[in-house]
Formats: sequence, C-alpha cells, structure tokens
Amino acid sequence: MSDDVIHAAGCVLWRRSPAAGALEICLVHRPKYDDWSHPKGKLKRDETPLDGALREVEEETGYRCEPGPRLPSTHYFVGGRAKRVSYWAAEATSGSFTPGREVDRLLWLDPAAARARLTQPRDRELVDEFLATLRLA
Repeated sequence: MSDDVIHAAGCVLWRRSPAAGALEICLVHRPKYDDWSHPKGKLKRDETPLDGALREVEEETGYRCEPGPRLPSTHYFVGGRAKRVSYWAAEATSGSFTPGREVDRLLWLDPAAARARLTQPRDRELVDEFLATLRLA
C-alpha cells in the first residue's frame, strides 16, 4: 500500500426488517462531522481491506456481519491527501448498537430513505450499486 494514500474500508450493512421483512440499510451518524454515512474506517497496519471493513462495522455499529459481494471503491481527498475506501455488501447477523464518541446514532432505513439521508453523493451512489448487486445475485 502506498503511504501517500489513506486506505479505509467499510460496508453497506443491511438486514431484513424484524417487523416486515423488508430490506433495510444501516446508516451511522458521526458527530465529529455531523454526517450520515455507511460504517467505515481507516485500515490498521497490515490489515486486509475486508478484515478492516468487518472490524469497523462491528466497532461503529455493534453488529457482526456476513460479507457479501465486493462493491466499488470510492476515492476522494481529505486534508489534501487521497483516500480510498473499499466496500462490501454485508448482512447483519447479530449484535446491537451502543452510542459512542465516534458514532452517536444509528438508523435502519429502507433503501430510498437511506439514499435520501446520506450526506455525501458518493455514498448515495454506493446504495445504487448495492441494489444493482442484489438484483444480479
């Protein structure tokens, strides 16, 4: 991995609604940025992107998950440095959310509501890619 690029990973975390069985996507609110996003974070040294994605999902949401298809990576700049975030679709399997300093709120939303709530356009595009991936499966 190149030292000049920030490497991160995350998931479009999803589940079937306990009430109706409809598809729901998990979004997290980060008070530091006051934004809504998919769970993600920087990789630790020598950590694979998939391992980092699963670790970050559990740290930020309290949920364990089963990784599914790889989704497109996103690329953008943070503080003048390039950042690459690798993503997977991942189904929540167990767990529960506890608010913390890094993530203070979590929502499970239907795809249209999740897309509307996301702060960054690149995260909305990721929902579209996730839904297209599910249709192909």
